[in-house]
Amino acid sequence: MSYEKLVNENLKLVHACAHKMQFKGIEYDELYSAGCIGLVKAAKRFDESKGFKFSTYAVPVILGEIKQLFRDNNPIKISRAVKDLGNKANKAIIELKLNLGREPTLSEIAKITGASSEEVAYALNAIRTLKSLDTDEVIERKVYISIEDTLINKVSINQLIEELNENDKILLKLRYFSDKTQNETAKIMGLSQVQVSRKEKKLLKQLKIRLSV
Repeated sequence: MSYEKLVNENLKLVHACAHKMQFKGIEYDELYSAGCIGLVKAAKRFDESKGFKFSTYAVPVILGEIKQLFRDNNPIKISRAVKDLGNKANKAIIELKLNLGREPTLSEIAKITGASSEEVAYALNAIRTLKSLDTDEVIERKVYISIEDTLINKVSINQLIEELNENDKILLKLRYFSDKTQNETAKIMGLSQVQVSRKEKKLLKQLKIRLSV
């Protein structure tokens, strides 16, 4: 399949990723544009022979471009020295907590790092700003693995769901595409809530295995 076709058939992945980063200070159109750049990069680099689904490969690349947009727009420019001091201060905080059994003071942290209290405070605040994006990225990756919690996975597993028998297909579509509760799904399908719960767990386990292939 040509990369142009991969791009045209998977724009929904960009929308899914952009929606997750919406309302964080950058216009949706900009998020979508950055995501499209990621999608094109993923399509050009994708190697079908490795056995991965394109969506599984593309989502991290798309998110990476969107994250870079946030970093490029970050008004705080942090030097290597500040980053190093911030990381050193964080390690000192962990050690002091263990030794003191309480939250350390700024002067105690500064004493270990060899910097002033003001320098430590600035460094900790600066890297906290950067790490908020990195933390979001780690969370995104964890959520991406969890079928229950992410729209992106809904896109990824849609093809697999279509291969299920009709009842199983209906159950998952009610739960994850129509946002029905287990009780609502049970009433629609003429099952008990317990039956829906058991079938759902079994199906999700099967799908996770299929996604990892």
